Amino acid sequence: MTNINIISEAQLAEVVASATQPLNIEGRGTKRGFGRPSLPLPTVSLAALSGVTAYEPAELVLDAKPGTTVADIARLLAAQNQELAFEPPDLGPLLGAAPDAGSIGGAIACNLAGPRRLKAGGARDHLLGFSAVSGRGEIFKAGGRVVKNVTGYDLCKLMAGSFGTLAIMTALSLKVLPAPEKTRTLLLLGLDHAAAWEAMTKALSSGHEVSAAAYVPAGLAAALQEERLGDGLTVTALRLEGTALSVADRMAALRALLGGRTEELHTANSRAFWRRIGDVAPFVGDARAVWRISAPPSGGVTLAQAVESIPGAEIYFDWGGGLAWAAVPDTGDAAAAVIRAAVAAAGGGHATLVRATDATRAAVPPFQPAPPPLAALEARIKNVFDPRGLFNPGRMWA
Repeated sequence: MTNINIISEAQLAEVVASATQPLNIEGRGTKRGFGRPSLPLPTVSLAALSGVTAYEPAELVLDAKPGTTVADIARLLAAQNQELAFEPPDLGPLLGAAPDAGSIGGAIACNLAGPRRLKAGGARDHLLGFSAVSGRGEIFKAGGRVVKNVTGYDLCKLMAGSFGTLAIMTALSLKVLPAPEKTRTLLLLGLDHAAAWEAMTKALSSGHEVSAAAYVPAGLAAALQEERLGDGLTVTALRLEGTALSVADRMAALRALLGGRTEELHTANSRAFWRRIGDVAPFVGDARAVWRISAPPSGGVTLAQAVESIPGAEIYFDWGGGLAWAAVPDTGDAAAAVIRAAVAAAGGGHATLVRATDATRAAVPPFQPAPPPLAALEARIKNVFDPRGLFNPGRMWA
């Protein structure tokens, strides 16, 4: 089908206003396999709408066009010892794309956040403002470049996670933060599910400012660290960040609080470990379907046991047990009924099918089906922003 390469906001508004059929919307195409299969329609590509347009380190704000790669932004910020605190993961390799090719527009549109989500918030919490083109072909703006200037409806939180189905963002203003001076990760080795959840809860409830917490079964732990510490054992990982002296003191206190068999990762190895956690590295390169599951941490043990009862399935947890990544054999339905029943039994939440064959993604709703009242509200919002149904039809819902 036709590709329409966008180079300016005005061109995009003209393309949308004159459209006579629906359009597929994408940034750099690295998440094309996330959601229902794209329909055979013209594709609007924002890859050429790229570049950082303003960066004020002292004000902790950065403006960028949606096609700018997250990797380019990360390099620019690192030169000033700053970062995107929500740690946008790179899901490109998981979905068969090249690493470091994903766009900031795609990260925000999919509302992707890494391990620091439990402390820093999600992608939507770091989007200060944006410009966009609606389904009427109208250019509009929302939010601002500083939080105190943001008034009216918080459309930033509505746009994040909409997968390009409401409007097409053409510019983004993002909050950035200083990067931590020191990062260290405590590894608790050999804990079973219940003991791991108890340790994560105790650590996160303490005053030691844990910025990330994950639980990885023994079979997956080797894919996350080159050192292979505790090889063959489960790994419960707890991250501390800050100044060197503060981190050292908190690490000693955390080890004393939790006890047991422990190892430690220092700054470079620690950062690599958490990057692999966020990028779902244990499941890159295999043929299984992959689910992203958000459920109450209190139901994590129940969820783990249910998933592990599926032959050939594996699961690990991030966000202190609040986020799970599960790989299951892609047998046509990706064990959807079992997965979603397990989520309900774990206390509710949602399960999103992130990777599967086109046939499976067409047969199984990739996104958690919404209750009728919520589905009706979503339809009304969609009609306000995109009354002609132009943007990414079928991407989220059939």
